[in-house]
Amino acid sequence: MLDKNFENSAKSSRNTGESMSNTFCGGAKNSGNIREAVCINADRIYDSCGDKDCLEDLRVFFTDATQPIIDEAYLVKPKSVEVMDVVMSVEPVPFHKGFYSVDMTFYFSVTLSVYSSPLSSATEVMGVCTFCKKVVLFGSEGSVKTFSNIQNEGLSSSNPQGLPKVTVQIAEPMLLSSCSKECADIASEWCSCSLPNSICSCFEGSFENVLPQKNIFISIGIFSIVQMERQVQMMVPVYDYCIPEKECTNTSENPCDVFKNIEFPINEFFPSRDIDN
Repeated sequence: MLDKNFENSAKSSRNTGESMSNTFCGGAKNSGNIREAVCINADRIYDSCGDKDCLEDLRVFFTDATQPIIDEAYLVKPKSVEVMDVVMSVEPVPFHKGFYSVDMTFYFSVTLSVYSSPLSSATEVMGVCTFCKKVVLFGSEGSVKTFSNIQNEGLSSSNPQGLPKVTVQIAEPMLLSSCSKECADIASEWCSCSLPNSICSCFEGSFENVLPQKNIFISIGIFSIVQMERQVQMMVPVYDYCIPEKECTNTSENPCDVFKNIEFPINEFFPSRDIDN
């Protein structure tokens, strides 16, 4: 049924494109501000999904330079969390044409405030935690090999398997809570970590051969959207070229003169008088 609906949709799109071509290419003078119809390459979104995930008890990994600070900590408080990277792999779903599974690994940079005693000042310590997730989305079928002249390590950029493109959008994550546990109370696999070099290089020290006495676990809330796209050729109406309508700001002016031209931010000092219903 899905393949039949998609075929009907494709036929409708082709008919629409032919109609646009006849309308715009042959009758530009009678089409108002539309000058012509042109073909463009664009990423069409075939499927997408949005999630609100509460990630509980994620282990925070530290390097050999920061783990001793955690081991001797009197109190550890969560401060902030940031998405460092999302590594994705896409595979076709067997016996389900046009569908693909997307395996995602999220890497979070976590900043903690560590206190060595009740009267000491806080020391900021950074660590990393990971989360894995899988989704299945429709990405249509494609068997052509795509090449471009964009060089990648001396080779042409290509997509030899005809896989769809996947993008992940993530809102700023929320650090909800944290807790500490003695490593002796946790299974041995919790006390080891394997991270890609691109992540390890962002931290001082090494994540290898770290023997923690105390581990930190956090809970994170994230909002994400996963989109599956393919590059397609589409016919679109063209009105005119995008000509800038304003001049670039001259930054060589006196900074005080520039500041004087900025309006006073009243809304930053006084609450809004509008009442949201």
